[in-house]
Amino acid sequence: MTDADLLALATRLARSAAEAILSVRAAGFAVEQKTDMSPVTAADRLAEGIILEGLRAATPDIPVVAEEECSAGAIPQVGGRFWSVDPLDGTREFAAGREEFTVNIGLVVDGRPHLGAVALPAFGEVFTGIVGQGAWKQDAAGHRPIAARRAPEEGITVFASRHYAGDPRLAEFLRGRRVAKVYEIGSAVKFCRLAEGLGDLYPRFGRTMEWDTVAPEAVLVAAGGRCTAMDGVTPLAYGKPGWENPPFLCQGRP
Repeated sequence: MTDADLLALATRLARSAAEAILSVRAAGFAVEQKTDMSPVTAADRLAEGIILEGLRAATPDIPVVAEEECSAGAIPQVGGRFWSVDPLDGTREFAAGREEFTVNIGLVVDGRPHLGAVALPAFGEVFTGIVGQGAWKQDAAGHRPIAARRAPEEGITVFASRHYAGDPRLAEFLRGRRVAKVYEIGSAVKFCRLAEGLGDLYPRFGRTMEWDTVAPEAVLVAAGGRCTAMDGVTPLAYGKPGWENPPFLCQGRP
């Protein structure tokens, strides 16, 4: 399959998972806790089932690292290519009745995000990208290319994780920078807003896993943005033992 075929597959499955998540939200659901004390719902499991079935049927030669399977102890062996799936990124936002949750399906090639699809079910939006080829947004207005922006001289717009906005490391990191606005947003929505040129900086100090970031990083980088370690230079590596990310920094166009 070509990159375009793989992206079309990820996009179709992200849309299907998004529809399933919205159906669970409409019907009502319970919130459970996993062994790591993070929340999980029927929507997480239903969406992951849809995605795994579709990926394994269409690309049986590409391993899939999926959040809920990994949480249950099903740890795959990965090589040069693997899918990374978060069926419902922002479960806490979803459970709280907010709209900032996403479906993330990304492909890693040689340790780096190569392409990804990120659906925003509550917004009716899907962001897609292939690194080196471009990024796009699909919504009720149609399908169009997007690009990250250069930081404006009058001050940057910062996106902060809703659940870590009070982290003193954030205030320290922003000290001395000309900041126009800070928005607290949940899930991978932050990457997407950077990718479409609505902000400039997203520093992340709290814990994240690879499935949280593969797809949205692919979209952001494809749109001309950057995602690195906090030094602003070192790229994030994927396929690590344990799948945990270090603190990272997302930025718009240099």
